Amino acid sequence: MTRSLLAGACVLTWLLVPVAGAHAQTDQVLVPAADTSGGTVNQDPSSTSNAALGEADNQAPIPFEGGQLTITQPEQDGEKVLSYDGKKLASNYDVYFDKIVKIGDVNVALVDVGDGGNQCGPAKVIVWKKDGEIQTTTVEQDECGAPPTAISESAIYFVPYLLPGDSKPALQWSPTSGLTISGNLTYMPEPGTDWKDIDPSKYDNIIDAFHNEAVYKAGAALLGKDMPDMATSLLVGGGTEKTASGAFYATGCVPHDCGGNDGFMAIDPVKHQVYFARRGDNGEPQAWPDVKTWPADIKEALDKAQGSGN
Repeated sequence: MTRSLLAGACVLTWLLVPVAGAHAQTDQVLVPAADTSGGTVNQDPSSTSNAALGEADNQAPIPFEGGQLTITQPEQDGEKVLSYDGKKLASNYDVYFDKIVKIGDVNVALVDVGDGGNQCGPAKVIVWKKDGEIQTTTVEQDECGAPPTAISESAIYFVPYLLPGDSKPALQWSPTSGLTISGNLTYMPEPGTDWKDIDPSKYDNIIDAFHNEAVYKAGAALLGKDMPDMATSLLVGGGTEKTASGAFYATGCVPHDCGGNDGFMAIDPVKHQVYFARRGDNGEPQAWPDVKTWPADIKEALDKAQGSGN
């Protein structure tokens, strides 16, 4: 079965596969996007927000399954500790209660646990009780945290954020089946969008330009399998700037590696051209196409961004 999810301006194709003990193909799911399947999307009314807990180092205890979840910071500037009735469950520098949901007849607490830092989300710690004993499992799809959660009546889905060229599994968890793969998500641009539709004023990050089908195809033709790595090198970035010719560009870097792994992207919507450059840990820049073919103003923007003339 093929299902499409619209996330922002980017279409993700979700190819669902059967999963034993779960109902991935029939459940109504809360997703961080418009549901184009025609079904109703609902959040469990028992969900509890972390808004009331505030941002204090020692957060308020959370009543849960006849006991209490606590988040404390035993040492100043040390790690925070998630515990249940004094039993340590997890620890890291950022630990924050998310919510409590009901999956089937089981109450499940979700807690964010991570290193903190720029552009990296936390892992998701799932807490529940089985046969009177507290249980936990941690979901962390890569080194930069867990995907956003989507809640249904019988499972919690983890919907990954995709970069251009990416394809990643969508995960699901239930008290009966544990953590399993429910299908695959593949990044897709908005069908039918062209160079004339480009509006850099709407981009929070130049990566948003890949939502445009013409830009995506031009980028894929130049970058091939390097497209996700190139997009990653632009993740920590802001808005765009314009050159004298009307092309626009932006710089960025890999989360936790700014100055060590930096990217540059420029788009000329009039000439229907895209330009990329990346400088990694070895200091040697790569460019697509060859930087010798770049227009003078875009090359100047690159040199300024890299702090040297190449």
